Amino acid sequence: MKRREFIQKTAATSALVGLTGVSLSSFTTLNTKHLTILHTNDVHSYIDPFPPNHPKNPNGGGVARRAALINAIRKENSNVLLLDAGDIFQGTPYFNYYGGELEFKLMSMMKYDLATIGNHDFDNGIDGLFAQLPNANFDFVSANYDFKNTVLDGKVKPYKLFNKNGIKVGVFGLGVELDGLVDKKNYKETIYNNPVEVSQDMARILKHNYKCDLVICLSHIGYQYKNEPDKICDLKLATLTKDIDLIIGGHTHTFLNKPTVLDNNIGEKVIVNQVGCYGLNLGRIDFYFDENNSISSKAKSIVV
Repeated sequence: MKRREFIQKTAATSALVGLTGVSLSSFTTLNTKHLTILHTNDVHSYIDPFPPNHPKNPNGGGVARRAALINAIRKENSNVLLLDAGDIFQGTPYFNYYGGELEFKLMSMMKYDLATIGNHDFDNGIDGLFAQLPNANFDFVSANYDFKNTVLDGKVKPYKLFNKNGIKVGVFGLGVELDGLVDKKNYKETIYNNPVEVSQDMARILKHNYKCDLVICLSHIGYQYKNEPDKICDLKLATLTKDIDLIIGGHTHTFLNKPTVLDNNIGEKVIVNQVGCYGLNLGRIDFYFDENNSISSKAKSIVV
């Protein structure tokens, strides 16, 4: 299967947990490598599950159940990347009291590999975010925020490379425009750069310079803005760029029953996914690489 056919199986096999029923033998051979991408977004300090009498999400979510799910999946396949698309902070008294310490420590216990930065992660100011970084045993990426004149200079990289059982994965981060959304005093001299231009550079570097088999954009720019059709979002980003295989999104709290699959600007397939908010869902996308590192995939959104 060539890259032009990449992800064509995804739309046919994507479903909510328990609904796929697709045999793994459809995807695997003796030489197939299997990589599982798990992801969250906009958890907003929701540590505890929703109460049983909640009108919309009774008993939903909670870090303990998410951790149990992640551990169970890692027992199925040890070749896992666990990612978060931002807005880790703000939403419950845990953040008001601990300032993000608890969120980062719990994510570290769950062995998150990487996160990007959402607008609410500046709610205690850039200094507040910086102060909590020692509690995170994982890295942060943001390619379009220039932190060179701030305390985050050198602490947040544009991208990170992973080698997962011989599969080269490059992940870069994107953040939403902060002007008008976050008080200037909270992000100080952080410079916002155009996500499309930055993404083109990042994807080229990761795909062609580093020869990554899979390029992932960890995005906090939003899935879609129906009332603002010209505003950059994940759907636009997918169609305006090339060399990105997967966009994991955040910011708009969009619950997708299955990922959206779009053509990029040269007609190749891109997966776009987002799993809502508050830790209610865990995204899972399984990639299968043959001996030539050609790709097939399937995806599901797991209710926590």
